[in-house]
Amino acid sequence: QVQLVESGGGQVQAGGSLTVSCAASGRTFSNYNMGWFRQAPGKERQFVAVVSRTGLSTYYADSVKGRFTISRDNAKNTVYLQMNSLRPEDTAVYYCAAKMGLLRFNYYSDSPYDYWGQGTQVTVSS
Repeated sequence: QVQLVESGGGQVQAGGSLTVSCAASGRTFSNYNMGWFRQAPGKERQFVAVVSRTGLSTYYADSVKGRFTISRDNAKNTVYLQMNSLRPEDTAVYYCAAKMGLLRFNYYSDSPYDYWGQGTQVTVSS
């Protein structure tokens, strides 16, 4: 079992920045690819970004590319999502997720992921 706990959400004005974190415990963190997803009210959960086990490979949704940065610190068992130039449409609950093994799966989909956090709310006001 892997336990994931997100933190760092909050309210920010459009154009501002926010970093959310996800702390993992329970298993060897470096064995897991880590993804961030988000879900806005009335919408399906959508992929935001993923980082490989070593942190060397990252992929982003087109909607956040160039504005968001995913990173990880395996010594601290933590993955981060730095969000810049935030827009009202970025408002959502942000979830981290863990998937063991190589980054050779459909990381855009939420179904392959093994573990999920409880989410943290990010609200961007105009």
